[in-house]
Amino acid sequence: MNDNALHTIEAPIREQIAAYCASNGVPGFVTGVYQGGEQIIVAYGTANATTGAPMLQDTGFLFGSVTKVLTTTLVLQQVERGLLDLDAPVVRYLPDFALAVPGAADRILVRQLIGHTNGIDADLYFPDDKGRDALTAYVRGLASSGGSLFEPGEQLSYSNGGMIVAGRLLEVVTGLSFPDLLAREIYGPVGMKDSSTSAEQAILRGTAIGHFLDPETMTAKPTNMFTLPDTWGPAGGTPIGTIADLLAFGRTHLAGGVSPSGARVLSAESTALMQQVSYDMGSPNTPPIGLGWVLYPFGGTTVLAMSGASPGGVSLLCVVPEHDLVFTAFGNNPGAIMLQDQLLQWLLSEHLGVRIPDLIDDIEQDVDLTPYAGTYRSNQLRIDITVVDGQLEETTTYEPADASQERIFTEFAGGTTSAPPQRYVPIRPGLFAPAGYPLEAFNGYLRLLLVSFHDVRDGQARFRNGGGRLTRRA
Repeated sequence: MNDNALHTIEAPIREQIAAYCASNGVPGFVTGVYQGGEQIIVAYGTANATTGAPMLQDTGFLFGSVTKVLTTTLVLQQVERGLLDLDAPVVRYLPDFALAVPGAADRILVRQLIGHTNGIDADLYFPDDKGRDALTAYVRGLASSGGSLFEPGEQLSYSNGGMIVAGRLLEVVTGLSFPDLLAREIYGPVGMKDSSTSAEQAILRGTAIGHFLDPETMTAKPTNMFTLPDTWGPAGGTPIGTIADLLAFGRTHLAGGVSPSGARVLSAESTALMQQVSYDMGSPNTPPIGLGWVLYPFGGTTVLAMSGASPGGVSLLCVVPEHDLVFTAFGNNPGAIMLQDQLLQWLLSEHLGVRIPDLIDDIEQDVDLTPYAGTYRSNQLRIDITVVDGQLEETTTYEPADASQERIFTEFAGGTTSAPPQRYVPIRPGLFAPAGYPLEAFNGYLRLLLVSFHDVRDGQARFRNGGGRLTRRA
């Protein structure tokens, strides 16, 4: 690779960003690529529509769920130090950890918290506690507000609750608060010099805020909420940093746990363990998962990835070990996820020469739809599925537990929690695509829009999987 190879892609990346943002109401976008000892950062547009502040290369933003890879790294550091055992029950370290289903929490292992196989049903549980005891309050609240979707290890379901419990676990075994631990064990050694975990710190430097499209004017409207509550820190609610910071973290995982400055952050063995398949549902809409990382197959190439939603924003971190490449991005409107997917596939196919095969190459006719109709539930969410004109029609209803939960989730969602019914066309038994999409749309990140059904018993599916999250037949 010649010295300027990475810089040849800077102009086409900038052109794609400008075109997409202009036509899709995304105020600002910033992205970075590292490969073979060099990196580029491209910034575009506006960081805050209220102030008109520009999006710059060093503008900060909320990591969202990209934080989950940082939290997992912290857990494995404590495993290496003998403070945690991945295969021990969580209650060994957190005796007061309980769920609303008696005994369910007792069977959850530490490994299952960071591998999304814990079954904790608390995906929309948003307690509004602040400060040093926020995670303590979250775990305490699970005893009445956290259900159980499945037996630990039985299924895979993306778990914010598991990561937050892992964060509290880290506080107990280290004696440090989660923000202090993150600063000492990740930000410092990795060289994430502009990262923090609070709005108070972020306001001291340029930081982007999220935006939502106003349905009447179709213009970007700033969010009313900057961060999620402190209780969601380890799942991605509060950490903030820059593209350069995330590139440094990605490079650390690319280099077997050694940061760009040469500091050993994680052992090579633990870094490799995070990248190994820990659970595979065998369904194209849900990629295999490691510990922390989601392992996206693009043909024969695996992309280690984690995306993160924040109020009105979306981030992405991807590591491609076999091509020595890190890609990260942030856009301050939820629609920017489509641009991130476009850029990732462009980097893979045009820059790296990876052939991306069609994820779905044929559709079966005459699929029996009756096993999938019915009502499915998870924490504060109900999905009613009926058969209409040879398709499935889904109606999703948010059922808030209380006024505080409703306020936080409504602000996080941009002011609306209801959506019109969605039709799905059958691809094969147990797998459905949203109507109106070309099949090639699902080759990248948007494979998560596919819906699958699992564990059919007595002619009825027990679970619906959308976006990697399970709901269970009521």
